[in-house]
Order: sequence, then C-alpha cells, then structure tokens
Amino acid sequence: MSLNISLPTELENRVRDHVASGMYGSASEVIREALRLFEAYQTVQLASFSSLQADIAQGMADIHAGRVSAMDMAAIKAQGRALLKSKTGGA
Repeated sequence: MSLNISLPTELENRVRDHVASGMYGSASEVIREALRLFEAYQTVQLASFSSLQADIAQGMADIHAGRVSAMDMAAIKAQGRALLKSKTGGA
C-alpha cells in the first residue's frame, strides 16, 4: 500500500535526520518504526490505566467493607521522622 502524508517541517527534518544517521534506509522505515513504538506506548498506557482502575475499585471496596480508617498525619510524620533519625544516627 502506498500512502502520501504531510508532516510539519520539524517532523520532516527529524525523519530526514534519522535516515541520514544510517539507522533507517528510508523515510518509510522511520514512520513504520514510529507507529510500532506508538502502538506499544498505547498498550502500556492502557495497561497502566486498567491497573489504576483496579486499584481504585479495590480502594472503594475497602471503604465499603469498613477496612479504611482516618489517618493521623501527625503520627505518620512523627513515625517517619523517628525512622529517619534512627537511620541517620540522630543527625
């Protein structure tokens, strides 16, 4: 299949630079590789989004099941500071 596309000057120059570097034999190879990478990126993004949705669902289930309690930020900070102090020798 043959397809003609128009690119902004900046992108056209980047494609030409990749071909000139010797890493690719033609502009078509650069575009094919870019599309493969874009599809891989989308797959990772979708997996990350799905994981985030699952984490939110688990958090909501924990709330509804009563497994969540109020946080005491002062106690959390104190515990963190004590841990840091014990690791740094009190500095």
